[in-house]
Amino acid sequence: MTNLAQMLEDPRQAGVYFVLDEDIALLDIACGGAGLHTLRIDLQGCEDKARLLQRLADGLATPAGQGRNWDALSDQLRDLSWWPASGYALLLPHAAALRDADETSFETLLDILDEASVDWQARDIPFWAFLALPDRDPADEPEPPAR
Repeated sequence: MTNLAQMLEDPRQAGVYFVLDEDIALLDIACGGAGLHTLRIDLQGCEDKARLLQRLADGLATPAGQGRNWDALSDQLRDLSWWPASGYALLLPHAAALRDADETSFETLLDILDEASVDWQARDIPFWAFLALPDRDPADEPEPPAR
């Protein structure tokens, strides 16, 4: 676990990563051990942009009066001044719900998370986003034979 905690402290390695659902608990412990401000925001049931943005705003505890759109989310993730920390980790279990229901929103979320990670990296602060997907991607499974 010590090696993982050391890696998590390194802003050069931070970024957006896909993990398995069962990895979230271990990552939560490791991120805490690395001194990162860690948020677990469950994406179960987030099947569209509106639900996703609301769930993220609730989980991030964004200051009152901030918008609920992609630009606002991007700004919030690159600010986080209401949570001063040596680094940040977002743990997003059940990300497949959004990916499967709204691929466009899923891709936009990935872009915003990546931009935030790059922005924090320029400040020498690690920002991680771990999106948990099931171990088997239904899109990779073969089609059943025609009858």
